[in-house]
Amino acid sequence: MEANLIDVNRSSRKTFLLIILIISAAFILWLVLLLLLWAILKSAGASSDLWAMIESLSTALAAAAVFTAGFIAYRELSEISNTRYMEVADRLFEELNSDENIEARRWVFQNLPTDPKEGIPAMTTEGRTAIKRVLNSLDRVAFLTQSGWIDEDLVMPWMNPMIVKAWVRVKPYVEYERKRRREPDYYQGVSALAERCLVWRRENIPGAEITWVEDAL
Repeated sequence: MEANLIDVNRSSRKTFLLIILIISAAFILWLVLLLLLWAILKSAGASSDLWAMIESLSTALAAAAVFTAGFIAYRELSEISNTRYMEVADRLFEELNSDENIEARRWVFQNLPTDPKEGIPAMTTEGRTAIKRVLNSLDRVAFLTQSGWIDEDLVMPWMNPMIVKAWVRVKPYVEYERKRRREPDYYQGVSALAERCLVWRRENIPGAEITWVEDAL
């Protein structure tokens, strides 16, 4: 992560220096061209005020330079955003597809009882570890996908099935713990994430249903 930030900073400095060099070279070239144009007009017998000509043409050049600088800044910001998106997407992929989190979700899918009132008292240490790992993993995903950090359309197609299926299983336990602990904000970020995934799924995959199969990969 630090190496990526260093590379981005170096790239930004190089771009800034390049812009300064281009502007300086363009300014010198512009003055030379103006002097040549003035000399040509003068030799042709045309009456021309050098300073008035420089002022009017330089105004047009300045406007063009502003638009050019704006375009370059926009391109730089787009590249930085794309780099950040790729970093966040990579971290999301690692989080959801780590061996430990895959195993934890598998346990939840296959072994977690539907009713938390019955499931919690009889839950083994393995089960408690699995459900806690699933919730913490979803909480981290919720943090990484908060508004403005990444375009959700880039990650929702592959991310939402894992989150929706996990949430279907753990939701009764989260809601039960909220009431029992009197903590309405207990894993609130996970709830918001799951809701966004459900909305995206309804809008983009109409008719999709969660299906549980034996011996799933």
